[in-house]
Amino acid sequence: MQKRPRIGIIMSTTRPGRFADIPTQWLFNIAKERKDADFEIVDLRDYPMPFFEEKMPLHYAPAQNQEALRWGRKIASLDGYIFVTAEYNHSIPAVLKNAIDYLHSEIRRKPATFLGYGGTGAARAIGHLGEMLLAAPLKLTVHIGMTEMIGMLREGKSMADYPYLDDYARRMLDEIVWWANALKEGRSGDEFAEAA
Repeated sequence: MQKRPRIGIIMSTTRPGRFADIPTQWLFNIAKERKDADFEIVDLRDYPMPFFEEKMPLHYAPAQNQEALRWGRKIASLDGYIFVTAEYNHSIPAVLKNAIDYLHSEIRRKPATFLGYGGTGAARAIGHLGEMLLAAPLKLTVHIGMTEMIGMLREGKSMADYPYLDDYARRMLDEIVWWANALKEGRSGDEFAEAA
């Protein structure tokens, strides 16, 4: 029997005062209730990479920057990803795009899903993110809109005041755990995936 999949909840913004801490901790608390996967928070603040400046594209040579290599090792150690992202100018935060630019084989043939927040629940950012990842993007996502954000930021509400979001989160977690197991098994013995 294979080990439980390891799934990273990736905090995709680094700015002071970010909202990301609230939905990330909420999702992590729900995820910890599960016994079929191990979850961990991966914060981009802990990986201060420079803007992508490698001499060679990563499909030709590995990154040389030590922070980027450490980031790559962390991502490679995981079997699936939940990206928690804001929407900046109709797309993802620059720090997340930069972090993705430092990835290549580490994320291949692994599932990714998304928790977005902002005016449209970060729907446009999630759309862009799904297109740029080498991972396998899933359709079940969680969107936190401005109504919920304003309630939490200005009216003293919390995630507990929006229980319908818990249902969406649990369905999303069901989906990513299923795909993490399926793709982990699929990568087993696959020379292409194991070389990644």
